[in-house]
Amino acid sequence: MYRVSSHAGFTLIELLVTITVFGIMLAIGIPGASNWLLANRARGVSEFYAEGFGMARREAISHNTASRISLTPNPNTGQMDWQVDLCYVGADTQCLPDQQGWSSTDAPSANDPLGEAGYRSVFRSADALPSAEVLQPSVLPAGSSQVYYTALGWVNTNFDERLTQLRLDPAAKYLHEVPAVALSITLAGMATKCDPTVTSHDNRACPP
Repeated sequence: MYRVSSHAGFTLIELLVTITVFGIMLAIGIPGASNWLLANRARGVSEFYAEGFGMARREAISHNTASRISLTPNPNTGQMDWQVDLCYVGADTQCLPDQQGWSSTDAPSANDPLGEAGYRSVFRSADALPSAEVLQPSVLPAGSSQVYYTALGWVNTNFDERLTQLRLDPAAKYLHEVPAVALSITLAGMATKCDPTVTSHDNRACPP
């Protein structure tokens, strides 16, 4: 015959203590986990833009022609979408900013040697990024939105108001979770990360 232990199961007091401890852990852990996830997403924003600048440079080199990246405001997040276009010089275009002939997401460049099978522009939406209420983008010089690349992957300095730096600053409430970061576009066409909050004497500082 088996005996049933009188100590089996939880008493009411033990159950209440367990629930209380569990509640405290949730109260502490969930906000912390949410902040951690948000911080990680915010840190990934710079990678989103770095991918665009890197693609624009690579496509120029691989196709041996001019390319550009254009940043446009995203109405949903306040971040910026980007698009990479190519252009081939021909009798009807010199691949200047205001000229027709650049590729689009629907059609290749007018002078693309592959014709209709040629390169179509690549567009990336910023819909999935944290909103500008978490991480605010800004550009230097103010009002700039494009970088043009030569066939060698260097920045084309013949165009005025070219974008030289993209800065991402956290909102005040996220200052301790999300660091400020900037992408500086070198003349060699590389997008390098820098810290816009430190002085020029620090090797992490952004170029002037």
